Formats: sequence, structure tokens, C-alpha cells
Amino acid sequence: MIQTRAVKICSVALLCALAIHCVGSTSLSERIPGIKTTYEVVTPGDGKPVWRGDTVTVHATGTIKETGTKFWSTKDEGQKPFTYQAGVRSVITGWDQGCLGMKEGEVRKLDIPGEEGYGPRGFPAWGIPPDGTLLFEIEVLEVKKQNEF
Repeated sequence: MIQTRAVKICSVALLCALAIHCVGSTSLSERIPGIKTTYEVVTPGDGKPVWRGDTVTVHATGTIKETGTKFWSTKDEGQKPFTYQAGVRSVITGWDQGCLGMKEGEVRKLDIPGEEGYGPRGFPAWGIPPDGTLLFEIEVLEVKKQNEF
């Protein structure tokens, strides 16, 4: 009986340690196949999905990961939602690929490494350093399919 109890206690302790390890080391971020950018869905969407060639209108807020400095937001006074063509390299790689598959109404956080952002030149006008990692929160407001024009 004592041995059985000891085994149960050890099993519970092992499960607790495993749970703590998993929670501490597992990120909620998802990898995007073929690139280093990761994303986390903040709010799922239920509208039309974003596919290559679609015209997409979003709210976006960009922050430099290394400094925590916000460099741009469509939600700031005087700004308006941003519209771009998805999947055709009209925006930086991490954004372009990181938004594919999003649905209208979805909010997603993107973690974009420097080489998939503005690269070794950075973007000095916005204070983005060379190879700066960018954090974007993107909300898809509208998706216009190629055949809807």
C-alpha cells in the first residue's frame, strides 16, 4: 500500500512538472511554412479568407521588438485602414506570407525577423534599425476576391 501511494505521488509530481515545463516552454505562436515569421491568432475570424491576389484592407499596428517602440498604426489619429494586394510581394515578406489564410474579422499577431522585414537597411524614416524584428497586430477588415472587381 505504501509503495502504491508512493508511485501515485511520484506520478502526480511528474505530471505537474511536465505541465509546468510545457506551459513555460511552449509558445502559442505558429510557424509559417517556408519562412521564419511566426503568428498567434488573437481573435478568430469567420469571413472570407485571404488568398494570393486578393485585395485586403486591414488595421495594423507595428512595433519594433528590440525597443518596444510603435512605428506605425492605422488606428492613430489621422490614419486610415491600409489596403494591399496579398501574396504578391507588395508588402514585406513576413506580412505578405503571415496574413495568407486569415479571415475577415481575424486579429493576428505577427513576429517578423529582420530578414523578412526591412532587412540590413532597416527603415530609418520609421526608426526601424538594420535587421530589426517587427511585431505587427493585424485585423482583417475586408477581403475582395480577384473576381469581385
